[in-house]
Amino acid sequence: MIFTHMRPDGDTVGSGIALSRALSLLGIRNEVVNEGDIPEKFRFLAGVDRILRAPSLDAEAYICVDASEEARLGQLAAVYGAGARRKITVNVDHHVSNTRYAKYNYVCDRSANCENIAALIRELGVAFDREIADALMLGLITDSGSFSHSDVNGDTFRCAALAADAGASVDVINRYLFRSQKRAQAELYARSISHLRYFLDDTFAVALIPREVMQSLNATTDMTEGIVDYALSVDTVQVSASMLEMKKGQYKISLRSKGKINVNQVAATFGGGGHVLASGCMIFGEAEEVMDRLRDAVDRHREA
Repeated sequence: MIFTHMRPDGDTVGSGIALSRALSLLGIRNEVVNEGDIPEKFRFLAGVDRILRAPSLDAEAYICVDASEEARLGQLAAVYGAGARRKITVNVDHHVSNTRYAKYNYVCDRSANCENIAALIRELGVAFDREIADALMLGLITDSGSFSHSDVNGDTFRCAALAADAGASVDVINRYLFRSQKRAQAELYARSISHLRYFLDDTFAVALIPREVMQSLNATTDMTEGIVDYALSVDTVQVSASMLEMKKGQYKISLRSKGKINVNQVAATFGGGGHVLASGCMIFGEAEEVMDRLRDAVDRHREA
């Protein structure tokens, strides 16, 4: 059973599908599960239609991919936890905040977890086919910021080259990810970046995404991806954040950094985590209060 994390991104989807395909080629029965809907922009990918909301297989092993802790599995954390005592458990991840919650933990800090999955598939002796290649390339492109983040290195490009050699459709993947969107997403993006708030001498920018705006546009949460990255293009900004209102008094925070400030440490202040350059957490309170708490946390780590 391959568990992917809640609010799935391209890296967890790609990790799950690539590993599932490799196991299938070895004749090993498996399923990929996720607690929620897979974002529409990923549904072009072969294998997405096989992802289930809940397990139907009594598996001998539970493998979690791209999940730094059990809680990241969402509602499926209870399923994982209930079976973990009698199952073989494996945790394949790339987050520095990983809690090593499985019996076997392979946690290697890479640009994308699909790099770790690619290494595992090669260790299993499975040759990449088109489905594996596309899944890996999806994760590589999305989590590396199209190979633009500072943690991208030669290994990242070597992994991408192997996927490309196996037939990964880079043009198709990029079209669905970056050149195709619904009007609601375009309007949400425009509204969010036009209401950016700046703090700490313009070194910290925040995009607030209220529920009422999401509802008025009939927008889905996956449409908010990319909003947090925009403010980093402003020359003075060192850290950007998006505040997505999940329900009254609850905000999902996404954090990005240019490198001078460790946003994994900022997120950890509120019980979250991730990477030095990209992390997240959940904060409860009124919007202005949450913004103030974020500003104070960033300020403390700016001075550290």
